[in-house]
Amino acid sequence: MSTTRACPPPDGPGPEAGDAASAGSPAPAEAARSLRLVGVGGAVPLSRDFTRQALYDWGWLPARSADHRAAAEDVLLVVSELVTNACLHADGPEELCVSRSGKTLRLEVSDLGAGTPAPRTPHRAGRPGGHGMFIVQRLCLDWGVVRRSEGVGKTVWAELAGPS
Repeated sequence: MSTTRACPPPDGPGPEAGDAASAGSPAPAEAARSLRLVGVGGAVPLSRDFTRQALYDWGWLPARSADHRAAAEDVLLVVSELVTNACLHADGPEELCVSRSGKTLRLEVSDLGAGTPAPRTPHRAGRPGGHGMFIVQRLCLDWGVVRRSEGVGKTVWAELAGPS
């Protein structure tokens, strides 16, 4: 796990969830989008839907092959795990940022939690629960935590490779 790389700033303001779908026209090809999650019910499915729309707009979906489908499913699974962790361990997520650079996709989930996520070791596949960060570690190129300079809160980020 790397914790030294700062989160990149978005290339511009991202649309709110549903903007591309409700506008009836193709979404702009912006490189980053963010979704505010403070006080939102159903944060996990909302985050998955938001990320799925970005994958459609950026050409990752519809999947052209089994490899493309697996890459998109990995992204959606990692989003679910990161947002679920924020819900369970950090009083809920504040924001989800999805950005792309070439064939790399970066997910960031910000929260006000003080804890540090880490894969459970040793990992025991037969036990219920506790697999989230193990899954993130296995599916991602890299991931880490950036603490806020003002003290409270953090951003957990993960980077995934695009389909080959």
